[in-house]
Amino acid sequence: MSKDLVNKILITLGFIFLYRLLAYVPVPGVNIDVVKEFFDSNANNALGLVNMFSGNAVERLSIISLGIMPYITASIIMELLAATFPALGKMKKERDGMQKYMQIIRYTTIVITLIQSIGVSMGLNSLTGQSGQNAISIDMDTFIAVSSISMLTGTMLLMWIGEQITQKGIGNGISLIIFAGIVSAIPSAIGGTIDLVNNGQMNFLTVIAILVIILATVGAIIYVELGERRVPVSYSRKVMMQNQNKRVMNYIPIKVNLSGVIPAIFASAILMFPATVLQGSQNEYLMAVADFLNPSSYTFNIFMFLFVVFFAFFYASITFNAKDISDNLKRQGGFIPGVRPGASTASFLNEVAGRLTFWGALYLAAISTVPWLLVKAMGVPFYFGGVAVLIVVQVAIDTMRKIEAQQYTNKYETLSAVGL
Repeated sequence: MSKDLVNKILITLGFIFLYRLLAYVPVPGVNIDVVKEFFDSNANNALGLVNMFSGNAVERLSIISLGIMPYITASIIMELLAATFPALGKMKKERDGMQKYMQIIRYTTIVITLIQSIGVSMGLNSLTGQSGQNAISIDMDTFIAVSSISMLTGTMLLMWIGEQITQKGIGNGISLIIFAGIVSAIPSAIGGTIDLVNNGQMNFLTVIAILVIILATVGAIIYVELGERRVPVSYSRKVMMQNQNKRVMNYIPIKVNLSGVIPAIFASAILMFPATVLQGSQNEYLMAVADFLNPSSYTFNIFMFLFVVFFAFFYASITFNAKDISDNLKRQGGFIPGVRPGASTASFLNEVAGRLTFWGALYLAAISTVPWLLVKAMGVPFYFGGVAVLIVVQVAIDTMRKIEAQQYTNKYETLSAVGL
């Protein structure tokens, strides 16, 4: 393993360690015991799901309680706007324009974070523990100002950490932050399951069945994520002669799941936002909406299925540009056998990608909902969904691929340096 790769891995681990340290820095003026007591009693609803994605930072009401979700929400808004308005979409494709585009996302993240932090701060005002203690130990107005600034600082730090990991480390920084949050909650989840078995609230056979579901889900994710359609490509004799000492790609790999883990993250962010904000409301209509969007309800998972399918098609249409592939292929003197170069090639590739995306979207939606249905049918008293497993496995596969790619790059650079 090269020194450069080792440094990138160490940088990534260092920033993830910093992220986990921030999860233990509480917002000033909060009674953490009261907040933890509240989240323990809401472990199987939207708040429990939010807490899981944050790596239990929410139940500690740390400065990163809002996590990276405001940034993801801002990214969703900008992606939808870029697809709707051509000028914004053109800005995103240009180098200078991309910097402005990312700047807009950052400003939008600040606005969303402030709105959410103020909402959380005001909601804590009515929160009391079983012994009658208040969740807030200082003046309300002061607390709103302090907590808003603290949570904004925490979210911006997370955004910065994610960008640093992407630029200087290995893998996608935002995905790795979510990955680290979920993985950090695994020990407490295992401990909670053992307590349920010891207390007689869960049968040991049920635990075995859950493990089987998890292993089957992981196996299905790995199988599909490694699957791809290889479209054959031929090159003219002249091109082959010119590149006889170089490796020329003789196929176009198109993944079954073109959109990756993004659809599941986007769908979770959208569905958790109203459910989290409305949780604990005293208004009967708002309480009905909160129950309607509870992660342990069938309606939540129906919406999850539909949203994942929608975002899978939407994101695949953004990431896979058949016209660019067709133009590059034509410039390189390559062609798909039986298909005319140019527009016909782009149309053919779009057709292939569309069929793969259909099955990829159904796979993502099924992984996001079916494990929960199976676990709920067994009467398990806590929330378990395939989204967490999907994120963990996909991010792990993506990171391993990038480590392998970095190793191959270093190997080729070494061979070139010695003149081979």
